[in-house]
Amino acid sequence: MIESALTPDRILDAAEDVLRRYGPAKTTVVDVARVLGVSHGSVYRHFPSKVALRDAVAERWLARVSGPLATVAAETGPAERRLRRWLDLLIASKRRMARDDPEMFATYHRIATDARDVVTAHVGILSAQLARIIGDGVAQGEFAAVDPAAAGRAVFDATARFHNPVHAPEWSNPGMDAAFDQVWSLILRGLGAR
Repeated sequence: MIESALTPDRILDAAEDVLRRYGPAKTTVVDVARVLGVSHGSVYRHFPSKVALRDAVAERWLARVSGPLATVAAETGPAERRLRRWLDLLIASKRRMARDDPEMFATYHRIATDARDVVTAHVGILSAQLARIIGDGVAQGEFAAVDPAAAGRAVFDATARFHNPVHAPEWSNPGMDAAFDQVWSLILRGLGAR
């Protein structure tokens, strides 16, 4: 590859490929550079360290989750229905990722666990999306007057069992959907849904 054609996205594509083959413990910047046909110094020009590269991989993966959710959060219409669609989409996307490519899901989870700042930012983005929906519900009179930011974070935390990768082994258990429906009912009562 011509080094001038090297972009952060190409590096991230290669890093994902290498991670798929070797896993996070054995993946090195040299491996990524080898796949690209460049020196490891070329990779370091875009990502100053292995940690920075892994953080970027985690951020990209998490953006694949938050992007479609942002679309739901930005929609208009009844907030209760949007909130349920947002949660259903989050849960379905995490389950699909875990089911369709369990090794890569586990790899991304390990990388994201190490990328605490990236995960903190991701949770902030998702909580803000929830806050937007809840704030719309308050403004429309669907929900009682609550602090949307605090309520958004509370909803995110209350539903963690259904979307946090730590709980992935439970997601295929019978009764998970019924358990979510019970949590959903509590959320609606807590928001004072009318």
